[in-house]
Amino acid sequence: MEEKLRQDPSDCIKVVLFGPECTGKTTLSQQLASYYDTQCVSEYMREYLQEKWDKTKEVCVFDDLIPIGEGQMRLENEAATKANKVLFCDTNLLELKVYSEAYYDGAVPEKLNKISLENVYDLYLLTYIDIPWVADDLRDKPHEREEMFLRFKECLEHNNLPYIVIKGDKTSRFEKAIRHISQLII
Repeated sequence: MEEKLRQDPSDCIKVVLFGPECTGKTTLSQQLASYYDTQCVSEYMREYLQEKWDKTKEVCVFDDLIPIGEGQMRLENEAATKANKVLFCDTNLLELKVYSEAYYDGAVPEKLNKISLENVYDLYLLTYIDIPWVADDLRDKPHEREEMFLRFKECLEHNNLPYIVIKGDKTSRFEKAIRHISQLII
């Protein structure tokens, strides 16, 4: 099981869109992948939980976290083999860890906790909460956006991971991301 949570070796630069729900991660990751003519890894958690909701009207439980993590890494490892120098990830296992801590009173599956910090990314784009929150079947923390943003930021700082905060309108976010990513692609 642990191997299903690990990154496969890859030479591509990996950039993660990281932050609370409904902060523009999907939009920006797709824009960047298009601009760099490369792969974008979708958020497996959304697909998994939407299917669960549609079938049973049940939400995420602790036992869903490992299958979600395995699905996310399967998508990432597949996309990395097709990436053109850089790979954009619309989430990663560390984001799943932050959500686990927030929703399950600090509890994180042991293997997820360990491997989420072993998998390596070149840059985290921490998306700020300055865009409107939009309700859907899965989003549930409209009044906790600031708290969640601070959890994500604290996680990056505590683990000394490379990040920049992305905020503003779509154009500002895109341009700031490109400036920083271009420094990685030499």
